[in-house]
Amino acid sequence: MPDYMPHTEAEVASMLAFLDLESIDQLFDAIPKALQVSAGLELPGGLPEPDVSYAMEGIARANRGAASAMVCFAGAGSYDHEVPPVVRSLAGRGEFVTAYTPYQPEVAQGMLQAIFEFQTLVSRLSGLPVANASLYDGAASVTEAINLAVASSKSQVVHLSTGVHPNWRAVVRTFARGTGHEIVEVPLKGGQSDFDAVAGGDHPGVIVVAQTTYLGTFDDVAAARRRADEVGAVLVVVADPILASILKTPGSLGADVVVGEGQPLGTALSFGGPYLGLFACSLHQVRRLPGRLVGETVDLEGRRAYVTTLRAREQDIRREKATSNVCSNQTLMAVTAAIQLGWLGTHGLAEVASRCVSSTRYLAEQVQSVAGVEALLPGVSVARDVAITTPIAAATVLERLADDGFLGGLAVASLASEGDGSIDPSLRERTIVMSATEKRTKAEVDALALALGSAIR
Repeated sequence: MPDYMPHTEAEVASMLAFLDLESIDQLFDAIPKALQVSAGLELPGGLPEPDVSYAMEGIARANRGAASAMVCFAGAGSYDHEVPPVVRSLAGRGEFVTAYTPYQPEVAQGMLQAIFEFQTLVSRLSGLPVANASLYDGAASVTEAINLAVASSKSQVVHLSTGVHPNWRAVVRTFARGTGHEIVEVPLKGGQSDFDAVAGGDHPGVIVVAQTTYLGTFDDVAAARRRADEVGAVLVVVADPILASILKTPGSLGADVVVGEGQPLGTALSFGGPYLGLFACSLHQVRRLPGRLVGETVDLEGRRAYVTTLRAREQDIRREKATSNVCSNQTLMAVTAAIQLGWLGTHGLAEVASRCVSSTRYLAEQVQSVAGVEALLPGVSVARDVAITTPIAAATVLERLADDGFLGGLAVASLASEGDGSIDPSLRERTIVMSATEKRTKAEVDALALALGSAIR
């Protein structure tokens, strides 16, 4: 038995003396007594591990906030997708979890190859020839894309569509305070960027649009490309990696840079992170590509080998020539994404995307059948998310849905500030963005619609 005891009595006494405490119980004095378990868990002795886990899960379900007990219809950038056990198992291997920065290729060939495969997959999804080893999240990718595009166009004026996630736009504006970029937000009209609303000012050097907006609508990337050509701007497209399997790639529509959030590719919601920034660009922009880039070469004996290449972009060496402050990447999440994509394959990823679209559209039909609930943009096609308006405050509706066991979506008022050009100001407080992934069943959608009917009364 002592082999299974993590601390001896002497070690515990030494720890308590160091902390100037008299007992282990005093470590938990900050927790209110009403929340502490004083009588034990009342579990019978000798239970098998699965039975103990089941009993503990039952106790956890007493907390409303237990993620396993809530049916998730939240989206707008982070989605509750199925992560197969094989993905969790492979991504959790020690070779990946404990790997250090692969600056020494002779001892890091496995990790470098895994990153190279990830880059190849992102390149295919984006329709562009080069992808980096990842960035920290989608917001970081958008910001770095703007930095690249400004350096390329030599213009500080950035036309940023309000269809891009409001939180990501907030990061862009924060960064622009230091760089001096002039951020001009382009409002939405009918779910698409209305560039005519910002015509007449200085010509932009950068145009940023979302292939599907945070409200779930399709922006017109081809129109954005034509406008970029008219003013000589670099076109950045924020794309969803799941929908990329069934839509035309942004690269084929003329994007110079494609960025996005890679969380849907095998990473759990995890209360907001760590996530995965996707970044791809044209060959013309490769020397401005931020972050790490893994390339394929051959060693002295002619064998295939992998190395980090074009290293001048990283600020850890030759800092005066760096094109970005980024000198790292989200390796574990990138490897996880590569495993998820490899496991699903081309047809599997397309099936996930199709099921997400059909589930979200069924969700839209069901919630709009509730008296008092309407589509934010009637008649406009949606794919990943759907925005609805309710007769009472969205925050109140979502709180009531949570009481019924549903994460019913996100209140636009909690995302978009007053005056945000993505939404009619009179509807901002009453708008919810919802999503249904391939995990959501018809029964769950029907139950949500029923609960929504009660929540708005």
